Amino acid sequence: MPFTGSCPHDGLPALLTCPVCRARLVPAGRALRCAEGRHSFDVARQGYLSLMTGRRARSADTPEMVRARTAFLGAGHYAPLASRLAGLALSLCPADGTVLDAGVGTGYYLAAVLDALPGALGLGLDTSAYALRAAARAHPRAGAASWDVWRPLPVRTGSVDLVLNVFAPRNGGEFHRVLRPDGALLVLTPASGHLRELRSRLGLLSVDPAKERRLHSALGDRFRHERTEPLEYVLRLGGQDLDALVSMGPTAHHIDADELRHRIARLSCPQPVTVSVRASVYRPR
Repeated sequence: MPFTGSCPHDGLPALLTCPVCRARLVPAGRALRCAEGRHSFDVARQGYLSLMTGRRARSADTPEMVRARTAFLGAGHYAPLASRLAGLALSLCPADGTVLDAGVGTGYYLAAVLDALPGALGLGLDTSAYALRAAARAHPRAGAASWDVWRPLPVRTGSVDLVLNVFAPRNGGEFHRVLRPDGALLVLTPASGHLRELRSRLGLLSVDPAKERRLHSALGDRFRHERTEPLEYVLRLGGQDLDALVSMGPTAHHIDADELRHRIARLSCPQPVTVSVRASVYRPR
């Protein structure tokens, strides 16, 4: 299992702290227990560590969203995004370093980064148990744990070489705390032209044109912006891929599935769809 036994994940428990008392966590059979022994957290049958208790975030990925994301990413449509992140990680993280993916989803991007870093360990955090089931199997050197990244992270201070944040919430203070002084934060965000052909016709949520400026402002107190690399290309998608693309993202929380299919049926396919993103690198101040 990812967090127990003799396997490449043995280094992951050392990264973690008890979310209740902040003590270090140690393996204890099919669980991790805080050093004082007062709090214990199970490793689920699907391989991820259950750290979060209570009600999960309403925005967590549903089973339908995870199935759609697995299908869309598995078809290679976002492979250029994963490749760009992996290339940047090579210059930002030691080959045997530690990568924290905050908002890991199914683990697709974390797996690409770890493939580029042959000795690195990865830890993915997410609120969706359904996504975590996939993330726990995404890479032999990655583990996954349930957690809300808006809360103080259950990760040791100064223990991470690279924080990866892909289309996910950003907790700048906590990212800064867990990074080593010479570490890096790598953020992937949609640009204003992302999926522009679909926004009005399918009712997708819009991208704030000031998103990059707000990102720099939100992180500016703790991070120095080092560089941003844009990436844009055009896909040609059929109805099934269009359905998966919309169903895997936040718009899925706002559009009924039958209504979505009705709107897609009115499009001419294959439909040109622009992928437009920015990969931004930040260094701790």
